[in-house]
Order: sequence, then structure tokens, then C-alpha cells
Amino acid sequence: MTSVTYEWQLTHDLDAFLGRAGDFLRARPDRHTVALTVTDGLRRRGMSQYGGSAPVFGTLERDGAVRGAFFRTPPYRLNLTSLDERDARSLAALLADAGIEVPGVSADKDTAEVFAEVWGLRTGARAKRLRSERLYRLAGLAVPETVPPGRPRVADEGDRDLLARWYTEFAESIGEGGYSEPGAWADGRISYGGITLWETPDATPVAMAGVTPPVAGQLRVGPVYTPAPLRGRGYAAAVTAEVSRAALAAGVQEVLLFTDLANPTSNGLYRRIGYRPVADFATCDFTYEG
Repeated sequence: MTSVTYEWQLTHDLDAFLGRAGDFLRARPDRHTVALTVTDGLRRRGMSQYGGSAPVFGTLERDGAVRGAFFRTPPYRLNLTSLDERDARSLAALLADAGIEVPGVSADKDTAEVFAEVWGLRTGARAKRLRSERLYRLAGLAVPETVPPGRPRVADEGDRDLLARWYTEFAESIGEGGYSEPGAWADGRISYGGITLWETPDATPVAMAGVTPPVAGQLRVGPVYTPAPLRGRGYAAAVTAEVSRAALAAGVQEVLLFTDLANPTSNGLYRRIGYRPVADFATCDFTYEG
């Protein structure tokens, strides 16, 4: 019987990582949407956009082919492609031995759970589930029959303060506050037309929906945000349908989004406008004693 050999390759070099893992990531652009968009952002906007610490990347290569990949852009969590228990265990050992800080993990549900378990056994860390999400793909756009009064508008420099404020509110609502500087986030989205607002007839913005830049034929919708006092009026559905329509019109092949499984309202909304489930994902934070 031929023996199977495999190994993880670690690097801080984005080009080297994409040279190894690019084809693997592009083969499943839906399941790898976060890795594709984050690495594209690093390539376009520079390696320091998330902070002063260098990102780290890794690929799992077996029998001459890439079977898995990860990245971490400090201060954010480790992000993994799908791994089985053996490969998660070998990655945990490698990261621990290399002294790489791992404050948490984000991956498909099964991978996140198995990595959290083996990381805890290896390091003594305790995992806490922060968020359970469902990845959706647009199967066929169904524009809402009833659209609230108003119109969509792509956000520009004059909306910077509003976007920064809404981003802060959104990030805090999902437990992600404090990572990105809100003004810099707004500038980045404005630079490529990445936020669309829904305005009432008197030109008052009442909701926003963002999109990532397209890469490998896919883009991801998000964040979608309506301030609490304005919810329940159809603004989120209207603005999400608009950015989805615009993505399809631009030739994007895969229009994706994540929803919080704890929010049945948003999950129902996206299904009504044509999104269908792909896979469930989980985000866990780690705490360390001593």
C-alpha cells in the first residue's frame, strides 16, 4: 500500500500562499468566499489594513494537491477551510509549536467544532460559541412585491460619517466591535461603491447593504443594517434586493451572504428574495487561564 504524506506550509507571503492555494480556493468560491475576499483585499489595499501584525497563511498539501487552507489577519480569528479531525489536530499542533496566537476560529460548523476541541486539548483553551451563521447563495432573485417608498443610492464621501456610525452599531450587535476603525472601513467601501443606501422620498437614509468586490466570480452581500427604530418596514429587503440585482447585472456568477441563525426574521427575508442555504458556519472565541 502506498503511504500518504501530507504537511502544512506556513507563510507570511501572500503571493506564495495564493500561488499554492489559489486554485483550491477558486474551485469552491461559495465555501471559500471569506478567504477569497480577504486575500483580495490584502492584495489590493496592502498587508497592513487590519493592523500592524503580519497576517499568517497556511496550506495543507497531500499527494501533490492542496487539501485545506487557513489565514489569520490579526487581531481577527483564525479562518479555516473544511478540515477533518486528523488535519485539524495536525494544524493545532503546528500552530501551538510555532507560538502563533489563536484568539478564536471561524469555519464551517463541523470544522470549527473539531478545531475548537483539539485546540482546547492542546492548549487548555476554553471555546465559547459567539455566532452561528448560515451561508446562502442567490438562486434566482425575487424582488419584493411591496417595496417601501423611496429609492436606492450608492453611498459617497458625503455619507462617510453615517456609514461609520452604522458600521459601529452593526459590528457591536454581532460581537465584532473594536476590530476595524469605522472611518477607514467607510472609506474602503466608498472607494469602490461598496455600500448602497435606501432613502425615503425626502432623501433620508434608512438602511444600508454592502457588497464585497467581486473575485473568482463571486461576491458577498453584507453588512445589511437598518437602525432599530426603523426596522419592520421593508427597508432591508428592498436594499438587499437592489444590491443583489446590481451584482447579477454586473455579471457576478455567485451572489452570497451570511445570516445569523439566531435571527429568524433575516433568514426568512433572504429566502423570500431568492437565497438558498449552502452550509452552516460557526465562530468561536477562545479564553486561556493563567
